[in-house]
Amino acid sequence: MTRTLSAPVTVAFDYTRSTGPVVGRFLTGLRDGVVVAGRTSAGEVVVPPLEYDPDTHEQTTDFVEVAPVGTVTSWTWVPEPVAEQPFDRPFAFALVTLDGATRPFLHALDVPSPDQVSTGMRVQIRWAEERTGSITDIAAFEPLDESVVEVRSEASLATPVVDPVTGVIVPVSLDYLYAASPEESAFYRGLNEGRIVGQRCPTCQKVYVPPRSACPADGTPTAEEVELSQTGTITTFCIVNVPFLGQKIIPPYVSAYVLLDGADIAILHLILGIPADEVRMGMRVKAVWKPQDEWTYSLENIDHFEPTGDPDADYDTYRHHL
Repeated sequence: MTRTLSAPVTVAFDYTRSTGPVVGRFLTGLRDGVVVAGRTSAGEVVVPPLEYDPDTHEQTTDFVEVAPVGTVTSWTWVPEPVAEQPFDRPFAFALVTLDGATRPFLHALDVPSPDQVSTGMRVQIRWAEERTGSITDIAAFEPLDESVVEVRSEASLATPVVDPVTGVIVPVSLDYLYAASPEESAFYRGLNEGRIVGQRCPTCQKVYVPPRSACPADGTPTAEEVELSQTGTITTFCIVNVPFLGQKIIPPYVSAYVLLDGADIAILHLILGIPADEVRMGMRVKAVWKPQDEWTYSLENIDHFEPTGDPDADYDTYRHHL
């Protein structure tokens, strides 16, 4: 039996969001070394402040400063940290009720072993050396140094905010192991050999690329492997004019669905070798491969598609594949 392929995959991007006046007030406080809480209509003092009161549904406007020291109310030990967690060594996540607050606040607690954590222990904030208006401005909680003079547990914040934090950039990342089906594995092995491989449904005779384990039209297993042409027809396309982070090609450029000759489903790929405004439906194109020493088990082995110079395909030949 042919071994199926698998590979680690990371999906990552930087998520940019506006903070609004409530979360922005909290993050501005962290940047300035102050913990800002919000008081609800029921008298609860919550860190971080809630954007809207849970009872009245009004926007939070009553802000107070609470102490940078507090009490652990619950905790869990992290023996094997993963990427992007606060530390690359064992630590604890703890719910800490800061002095002056009535609700606990979740953050990392930096202690060397679980024997040094207990519910009810007193802890203090360890501020980051450089603060930018982010939750990571609190580097961690640590056991309270009794020689530190505690600040007042609660103080009103009536003074205007100077240079408020209005937006944050948060990296988002997901690591997972992708396991290809036997049919997909054949497809990727073909690409590593410079071939484009699909699967044919024995019932309706449709050819799918990338292949499916079963025909989506009638559910029949796709048992027959088909090597496809490396030329095809543009069915639909999009001209990319907007630049974005990590973009490898300067706009404008074209992403298009290419219906390979002999296939019944189009693949999405890049169109180069022609000005973007000259790309059109029905244009005949061919695959342009990267140098063979750069090939791997990926559709990126095909660098792009470019025009063949042949006359455009008749609309009736691809109108059912739009």
